[in-house]
Amino acid sequence: MVRWSADDIIYEDEQILVCRKHSGMAVQSARVGQMDLESELRNYRNGNYIGIVQRLDQPVEGVLVFGKTPQATAWLNKQHQNGMMKKEYLAVFTGTPVKEKQGIWEDYLIKDGKTNTSRVTGKKDRMAKKAVLSYRIMDWRDDRGLAEIRLGTGRHHQIRVQMAHHGMPLWADGKYKKKEDMLEAEQGTAIGLCAWRLEFAHPKTGKKMKFEVQPEGACFQEFSEAIKP
Repeated sequence: MVRWSADDIIYEDEQILVCRKHSGMAVQSARVGQMDLESELRNYRNGNYIGIVQRLDQPVEGVLVFGKTPQATAWLNKQHQNGMMKKEYLAVFTGTPVKEKQGIWEDYLIKDGKTNTSRVTGKKDRMAKKAVLSYRIMDWRDDRGLAEIRLGTGRHHQIRVQMAHHGMPLWADGKYKKKEDMLEAEQGTAIGLCAWRLEFAHPKTGKKMKFEVQPEGACFQEFSEAIKP
């Protein structure tokens, strides 16, 4: 895991802080003694307030925004909950790509708290929650591909579950991919998912803020031409 540092801060003012999260670091941890991004940022701010707006799964890398005041955090959370905060992901996947190069998936997911996993279930399941995402396949190379993902909902492990369900499991995602289905090149590498673009309105000025990071994971490197800004 790459250790977080102040160099990972992309933008900062009196209201917000935007930074990169590396694969392997939790945004917030319940484990005593385990460093997480929230703690790193609080240390960076000498113990001053830092508010969580978004979360990324621990294996996932990408860009995140934090509030530096309770008011800014509340406003950002409102945008997040109302779908006004736009997030785009890059996903490296294996398996067989669907015939349609782009489209929308609507599934129903149910979470298993004991195993910390989710799965696709039927619409009539009263515990199920609707999960919507749009995808665009950007490139395909023999046994792996690159897709751009936009979330319409924010369910537990949503991208990971839906990609696997539709026959396109994420690169090195051991939680939703059978070990025997792993390519040799996937062993010991980071999961192929990066939250690479983020857009929202500034909580004080209302100005549109747009940020982008380039993926660090090795699996993204062969798709560098397709990922160019």
